[in-house]
Amino acid sequence: MSIPQRILVTDVGSTTTKALLFGKEDNTWRLLARGETATTVEAPDEDVMIGVSRSIRLLEERSNQSLFCAAGKELLPEITYLSTSSAGGGLQMVVCGQVSHISAESAERAALGGGAVLLQVFAADDGLTALERIECLRNLHPDMILIAGGVDGAEAGSFLIEMCDFIREAQPKAKFGYQYALPILYAGSEKAAELVNDLLGSSFALKMIDNLRPTFWQENLAPAREAIQEIFVEHVMSHAPGYAKLHQAVALPIIPTPMAVGIILLEYAKLRQKNILCVDIGGATTDVFSVIEQAYVRSVGANYGMSYSIGHVAASTGFANILRWLPKEINLTEEELQEQIGNKLIYPTTIPTLTAELRVEQAVAREALRLAFQDHQALAKIQIPKGLLDNLSTKHVKEITIRNFDVIIGSGGVLSNAPNRGEAALMLIDAFQPEGIVELLVDSVFMLPHLGIFSQVDLPGALDLLVREGLISLGTVLAPSGQPKNGSPAMTVIGQTNSGRQIRLQGNWGELLTIPLGQEETAQLQIFPQNGAKWPLTRLHCSVQGGICGLILDLRGRPLNPENWPQHAYQEQWLKNISI
Repeated sequence: MSIPQRILVTDVGSTTTKALLFGKEDNTWRLLARGETATTVEAPDEDVMIGVSRSIRLLEERSNQSLFCAAGKELLPEITYLSTSSAGGGLQMVVCGQVSHISAESAERAALGGGAVLLQVFAADDGLTALERIECLRNLHPDMILIAGGVDGAEAGSFLIEMCDFIREAQPKAKFGYQYALPILYAGSEKAAELVNDLLGSSFALKMIDNLRPTFWQENLAPAREAIQEIFVEHVMSHAPGYAKLHQAVALPIIPTPMAVGIILLEYAKLRQKNILCVDIGGATTDVFSVIEQAYVRSVGANYGMSYSIGHVAASTGFANILRWLPKEINLTEEELQEQIGNKLIYPTTIPTLTAELRVEQAVAREALRLAFQDHQALAKIQIPKGLLDNLSTKHVKEITIRNFDVIIGSGGVLSNAPNRGEAALMLIDAFQPEGIVELLVDSVFMLPHLGIFSQVDLPGALDLLVREGLISLGTVLAPSGQPKNGSPAMTVIGQTNSGRQIRLQGNWGELLTIPLGQEETAQLQIFPQNGAKWPLTRLHCSVQGGICGLILDLRGRPLNPENWPQHAYQEQWLKNISI
């Protein structure tokens, strides 16, 4: 495909359809306009193209450009139209594996990486009876099922017969297209493929793909992810109201929104040669994406959101953990906090109008992000190559920690729309407690999914847009591990910016300080830790990138300990120090 001069991209979400128009000016891509309307996949419209057309009409008004032909139904031929989608709840999957912490986890990673929302994970050791599995599956209405288990060469085990039998007995129906056969992917031992076909082939749209677990120590996720995307387009989206027309309108196959985010994040990580953590906090869920050494993992923090799921966040973390993030000026009791959270549940679309309401939402966001990252860590494992294993009993994966990441990207309303960028930076720092040297960025327009599919047309252009117009640099945080030593000196930083300006700052334990360093500035630094501040010795000399908040010295210790430094007593001062 030749590179066009105008590209229109929609992201058809569960509740809103977000459209972006890009145009080339002086050989450089620019964001010309953006528009957002309600998604119309459900009653009373039941035609996704109605919402898509409305969003494009908004682009016409805001860009003052004609996008439709004279008849008003088709786009101009010189416009390349692309789309991602998570409408109708997105791609919803069930996975089945032999062992919950091996094959089932691999299937879970493949499904999430393919852009799915996981409805249920079944395994031979899940503790459910056959009747419980049948009842559960009948009520779920997944878009597809992924079955894994058994290394290459392994004979079919009883678990596989068990799983196929309960699926066949449950006869699950998809949420769209009840009259169509439900797609099932089999990604287990090739020796069991014939058995699976005999048990399920006549009742379901069965597809055989490469084994997810060729060996005990090796994962092979790519074929499953590609098959998930293919089935999403051919079997799932084609049955949703209006998607046939959308499919005909686009220049490239529609892909799931989370998969598009993964595509651009992988390319950005490759460009920067950095390990990246990205979070998108929404009203109902929080998506977490990580790229470590070009290994991509995604997880969904189910029920960790800021409106529809705010009650679940409070119940999971406890009111005390939310209250610790409130400044002492906002002196709420647990009962008052409970009332405010209850009001948000009743009126989920309301926006805070008072400072106290805003601070409560930002406190809840810290806990939602923290909980979602904990869930992500259970899935995001670094594979150890076969040659490094002594025997099969050796642990085959390495747990990741926040120390693995060089860059943290925040997205979602509470972060992207924070009244002050310092508030977004502090939420990310408090939630994830980064250690060492970590860049903080925010996706203020939320164009990650749009640029993910845009990259399939022009990868350099997509990356250039992401850097120039998508991501806003908040700054770089320097944070040693260790615990505060009664206000004694913790770190001295000296250095020079690329413009020749000298930097020198000494910080004490318990402080959160900033050094001005603009978004286009960099600095060469020397770091001198003191009094128990633990710092990676290889990074005592470093180059750092500036941002809106500058260079941030977080000397509050790791982990943040309310007993040593009660957060509520210092929160407002920390926010003043970091805000611009």
